[in-house]
Amino acid sequence: MRFIGIIPARYASTRFPAKPLAMLGGKTVIQRVYEQVVGLLDDVFVATDDERIETAVKAFGGKVVMTSVTHKSGTDRCYEAYTKVGKGFDVVVNIQGDEPFIQPSQLEVIKSCFEDDKTQIATLVKPFTEESSFEALQNINSPKVVVDKDMNALYFSCSIIPYQRYVDTKDWLKNHTYYKHIGLYAYRGEVLKEITSLPQSSLEIAESLEQLRWLENGYKIKVGVSDVETIGIDTPQDLQRAEMFLKTINTDK
Repeated sequence: MRFIGIIPARYASTRFPAKPLAMLGGKTVIQRVYEQVVGLLDDVFVATDDERIETAVKAFGGKVVMTSVTHKSGTDRCYEAYTKVGKGFDVVVNIQGDEPFIQPSQLEVIKSCFEDDKTQIATLVKPFTEESSFEALQNINSPKVVVDKDMNALYFSCSIIPYQRYVDTKDWLKNHTYYKHIGLYAYRGEVLKEITSLPQSSLEIAESLEQLRWLENGYKIKVGVSDVETIGIDTPQDLQRAEMFLKTINTDK
């Protein structure tokens, strides 16, 4: 199996404009993401619609492909990039451009999902622990996932799922293993082509979660489990937290 990593990166962002070019520990966020994954997959490209990002990626020696400005999702951008540079690759790994601390172990888990020939799409989750706060479980910006016995996703939600009807909320984390979704995806090439042609679904619109479109259309999403906690950067405040986290890592070395 040959895996190509594609990192969608756009300049315009409602919550954090120019996020890929924000500085984190002396390097841009997009450079840190790229350097975390290059060498772990058979090839890696940044997919962008902005010449400033293209210039920055080329400046640090990265590979980049220009894509349309009209894409509504990172998945759509990944597919266009795949059609341009993905010849000879079996699986496309969609790496979030705002996850500068993605770990090799996470990529290995998602790659291992494709050892099963039936896997169409794969993603990752991290179990909430008993020590997690109920507030963290409630966080609507942290989607939850329920899975079947074969670790295929049944549903994703911004709400807490499942709801424990007869259990006090203080015992929910002791009584059940909840899974936090980690937004790393991988798709077989032909499946990526198919899902990007699907119209928006009612569940996707309701929860604002793109992966529900795939489930609603009958696709299976294999779920791999990671114990790694990463820091995504959605806002300038997240960047400050990431800077502090980076200093902690460097101090520990």
